Amino acid sequence: MFISADAIDEYCRMAESTAQEALKRYCKAVLEVFGPDYLRLPTKTEIEKQITINKERGFPGMFGSLDCMSWAWKNCPKAWAGQFQGKDGHRNIVLEAVADQSLRIWHAYFDLPGSNNDINVVDRSPLVHNLLTGDLSAANYEVNGREYNRLYLLTDGIYPNWSVFVKTIHEPQGEKRCHFAKMQEAVRKDVERCFGVLQARFAIVSNPCRYWDQQQVKEIMLTCVVLHNMIVEDEQDDPTLNNEFLFEEVTLPEFRRDRTFGDLLTETTEIEDSRIHHQLRSDLIDHQRSPVNKRISECAA
Repeated sequence: MFISADAIDEYCRMAESTAQEALKRYCKAVLEVFGPDYLRLPTKTEIEKQITINKERGFPGMFGSLDCMSWAWKNCPKAWAGQFQGKDGHRNIVLEAVADQSLRIWHAYFDLPGSNNDINVVDRSPLVHNLLTGDLSAANYEVNGREYNRLYLLTDGIYPNWSVFVKTIHEPQGEKRCHFAKMQEAVRKDVERCFGVLQARFAIVSNPCRYWDQQQVKEIMLTCVVLHNMIVEDEQDDPTLNNEFLFEEVTLPEFRRDRTFGDLLTETTEIEDSRIHHQLRSDLIDHQRSPVNKRISECAA
């Protein structure tokens, strides 16, 4: 989908400029009509459903996987070339996304230049404020006999040691750690698969962007995310799925308005607590002991 603007000029008798203008209006219409539903935050019911599914996968309390993808911007203005140039030497714009096992994208932030890495993006994106703080992030679960009350995301090694992130182990030693690293990297592939499917479905995302205006580039990317989520929802084999969202009210999550500055400082301190990060990962390592260790423990008992 989204072929080059001059690919249909003879068949449709449409000029390239007309095709580009049609794409602009199409993206604006999709975001206006479907954006509020397919770019919204998850509800408490949807979060609980994801936690239940991920508990069966060996990660209780996990909501999804977090990662970033770069989209090459071929026609980036020369004045902005320095800030948009990534480590590969090309000018890029970064998409930060949170995806679940069905490849549904629950968080999409597409604004920052390619010179930013994943740490800079997560510091400036609304992810922590919208998804990982307040009442929406409350999730009571138990791992290895220890109680936790905040959901977390699976990430790669570049992300900071926060309590809301669970990273793999670099060069793990021992059977339990090797087993955990293998499980974490396998489940975290959800977001990698999501990026691959997004690029495979929409050729405009897999190829360098040839538009000049940054706002228009953003609208195109978010339109692809909306259409991707629509396809994922339509393909889900769920008999209880209700696609008539246009004719009913969706209960969206509400944020607390009475939070003080002290509450925000407390939540920020809890999120950035590296002690909880290492403790949670250690409990998950023991929770996901390999079958060999489980059989040894059962025989010893």
